[in-house]
Amino acid sequence: MCGIAGGWWSSPPLDLEQRMAAALHTLRLRGPNDKGCAYRNAAGGRLALGHTRLAIIDLSDAANQPMVSPCGRYWMIFNGEIYNYRELREELLALGQSFTTQSDTEVLLAAWQHWSHQCLTRLEGMFAFVVYDKLRRTLSAARDAFGIKPFYFSHRNDRLLFASELQAILALRRGETPMANWQRSYDYLVHGDFDTSCETFFDDILALSPGHRIEIDLYRPGRIQQLCWWKPRVGQASNMSFGDAAEAVREQFLHNVSLHLRSDVPLGATLSGGIDSSAIVCAMRKLEPDAPLHTFSYVAADDPRSEERWVDTVNQHVGAISHKVVANHSDLARDLERLIALQGEPFMSTSVYAQYRVYALARENGVTVTLEGQGADELLAGYSGFPGERMLSMLEQGRLLEVQRFAWQWSRWPGRSYRRAWQYLVASALPDRLFHLARHYSGREPMPAWLKADVLREAQVDMHYTRLHRDPQAKGRRVVERMAHALQHRFLPGYLREGDRNSMQFSVESRLPFLTLPMAQLMLSLPEEYLISPEGQTKHVFRAAMRGIIPDEILNRRDKIGFETPEFTWLSGMSETVRSWLAHGADIPFLNHRELLQQFDAVMAGKRPANNQLWRWINFIKWHEQMGVR
Repeated sequence: MCGIAGGWWSSPPLDLEQRMAAALHTLRLRGPNDKGCAYRNAAGGRLALGHTRLAIIDLSDAANQPMVSPCGRYWMIFNGEIYNYRELREELLALGQSFTTQSDTEVLLAAWQHWSHQCLTRLEGMFAFVVYDKLRRTLSAARDAFGIKPFYFSHRNDRLLFASELQAILALRRGETPMANWQRSYDYLVHGDFDTSCETFFDDILALSPGHRIEIDLYRPGRIQQLCWWKPRVGQASNMSFGDAAEAVREQFLHNVSLHLRSDVPLGATLSGGIDSSAIVCAMRKLEPDAPLHTFSYVAADDPRSEERWVDTVNQHVGAISHKVVANHSDLARDLERLIALQGEPFMSTSVYAQYRVYALARENGVTVTLEGQGADELLAGYSGFPGERMLSMLEQGRLLEVQRFAWQWSRWPGRSYRRAWQYLVASALPDRLFHLARHYSGREPMPAWLKADVLREAQVDMHYTRLHRDPQAKGRRVVERMAHALQHRFLPGYLREGDRNSMQFSVESRLPFLTLPMAQLMLSLPEEYLISPEGQTKHVFRAAMRGIIPDEILNRRDKIGFETPEFTWLSGMSETVRSWLAHGADIPFLNHRELLQQFDAVMAGKRPANNQLWRWINFIKWHEQMGVR
C-alpha cells in the first residue's frame, strides 16, 4: 500500500521539486518506508512521478518505486496490492518475461508491458497506478473495479496533476485558492449524496471512477476521457441449484481469503460480530489452523446495542487474540478535527470514528495488514435486503401472489414493518414526477430553509434528488441492478474512501476479501431468490455457504447493526464546541446561517428530531474552513 503523486507541465514551475516534496509529505503516512521521485522531459514539458511506499510484499529496496521496465520504455508508480501476483508471474515467465524482485509491482509492470490495458481483468487486487510510455509520450492510469484505492486528477491544456489524495494535488497547485463544487456540496448537505460520481467537493478536481482507466496524450492533456474497463452485469447467467451455488460461493470466498493472506508483514482482522467480518476471521482460522490470529473491534460502552457479545463468540470459536477499543464523546471531541482533515472531503456519519479507532488499535499492536468485510452488503444483498427492488422484480415476472407473501415474511424481522415493505416498493416503482411529489409530502424538501435558493439557482445548481434509473434490460433483476449500482456509485465508493483514509492514517493496509471480480461475477449471476430468501433473509446463499465455518448463532442473527456509534449522544455532549464550529458557516454564500443555527439549537433542545442532517452541517462547515475553499 502506498501513495502516488505527480504531473506534467508544459512550462514547469521553478519550485517543481519543492511542490513534489510537499505533495509526497502529505502522503507520508500512506508510505512511511520509502520515498522516491523521478523527473523526465516529455512531450516538450516536464514529467514528475512520485511515490511513497508501505512495504508489504518483498520488503527489499529493489521493490521501491518509481519502477522502470528492463527495456526502459515504461515507468510505473503503483498504489495497492495484486493478490494473484504469483500466478501472473508464472504465466509471464512462460511468455518470456524475466524478474529481478519478488514484488507484485514488477509483476504488474510486466503484465502492462505484455498485455497493455487488457491485463486489468486478470488482476485480483486493489490498485490505482500510472504508467508512462516513453515511446508514445502517453500517461495511462487505471483504478480497480470497485475503487478500493483512490486516484484524483486535475487537468487543463498546459498541465496535468494526479495523486492518491486531494491534499497532495492542492500541494502541487501551491498558491491557488481551492474552489468548492457547489453541486456536490448541495447533494451532500440535502440528500446525503457523496462519492457517487467522478466529481469531488473541489470544483476542478476529478476522481477516476471505479472500473475505469484513462490514457493521456501529453501533447493534449486537456482532453481526457474516462474509459470503462469493467462494469457489473445484471443478467442471470447461472442455472446452478441452490446447493451448488452455495458450494461455489464457499469455494470462491475461501480462495479470496487465501490470496488476501499473502503478506511479508504481520496481519490481523477487524471484527464487528456480524456475518461478514466473522466469515473472514473464521475462514482465516480454517485456512491457517495454527497461525496466531489477532482481531480488532470497536465496542460501544454502556450501550444496549453493543456487539461485544458476538465479538466474544467468534473470538472464542477461533481462539483469536482479541483487541477492543471503547470510545466516548470526549474522545470524539479530541479527534474530530483531525478526522475531518484526513478524510479530505465530507463523509456520512461518526461511525467513521469507530473505524478510525480500530485502525489505531491495530497499529498500536504491531499489525500492518487487516482483513475486513467491506463490500459484502453490496455483493451479497445485505442491508435490509432491498425489499422494494425484490418485490418489483416479482411484479415484473408476473408473480403477483408472491409479492404480498414476501412483504409479510420480510416484515417479521427486527426493525422492519409490513407497511415499510410497501413503501419501499412504491419508492422503487413510482415514475419520477410522483416520486419527487411523494418526497415533498414526506418532508424531504429539495430546498430547506437553511439554504439560500436564489444563490444556488444563480449558480445553476440542480436542486433535486437523483434516482437510479431503471434499465429495461434489467426487468425482473431489480435487486441485482441495485447491487450493481451500489458497488460503483451509491454506498460502497463512499465507504471505501472512508476506510482508505482511516487505515492509511495509521499506515495500515486494509484488505477486502469480498471485493474481487470472480466473486462479483458469481454473486451477480445468481437468481435473486438465492440472494434474498422468500422469508426475507438477507445474504441467503452466503449464510448457507458458511455453515460449518461460522458458528450457527452468528449465521442465525437477526439484529446486526455494525460499527454504529451513539452519534447524537456524542455530539450533544460537545454541543458548545459544535455550535462554535457552525458559526463559521456564515462565510459560506449559499447557507442561511441564522436559520441553520436556530434549527441546531432546536435539535439540541429536543424540539426537533435528530438525524444525519446535524452531522452533515458540522462536517461540511468544518471541512470548508479547514480547506480554505471559496
